[in-house]
Amino acid sequence: MATRMALRHLVDAYGHGIDRRDWDLLRTLYHDDAVDDHTPYYCGSASGYIDWLPGMMANWRATMHTAFTQLLVVDGDRAEGEVTARAWHLTLDGARQFVAWGRYADHYERRDGVWRFAKRSFVLDHAEDLPANVGDDFGSEGVGTGRAGADDPVFARLGMFGR
Repeated sequence: MATRMALRHLVDAYGHGIDRRDWDLLRTLYHDDAVDDHTPYYCGSASGYIDWLPGMMANWRATMHTAFTQLLVVDGDRAEGEVTARAWHLTLDGARQFVAWGRYADHYERRDGVWRFAKRSFVLDHAEDLPANVGDDFGSEGVGTGRAGADDPVFARLGMFGR
């Protein structure tokens, strides 16, 4: 059970790192020789993927990467997992939203007692390109508004999340 919890934490930390643009956190989630496959956008070393991300993510005002189910097969210090996921993206002008529905095909390895990604591949099942309709905010004026980066309200509200 501890292994399964560690692997779920790894997957959830990936979504947090992408959405908060925490490239340093992302680097801790992959082994040094890991591969990330987001073909056709990027396929290669995980380090190269993380170097590529700031430019790509600069196209979006906000994102939310959500992991749903995770099916795991564990064999000692190696594991494989299929993670169903949704990746929501809001354009810089706030006019459109792009939603990718898919799955990650993950290879995990535990080295020196730490689980990390050895290889991460994305499989797209469906994509949506939708208008971002702004409607009644139901009285939410003044609520903390999410931001991509270190000035997101979560860091002020959760002191242990600070860098």
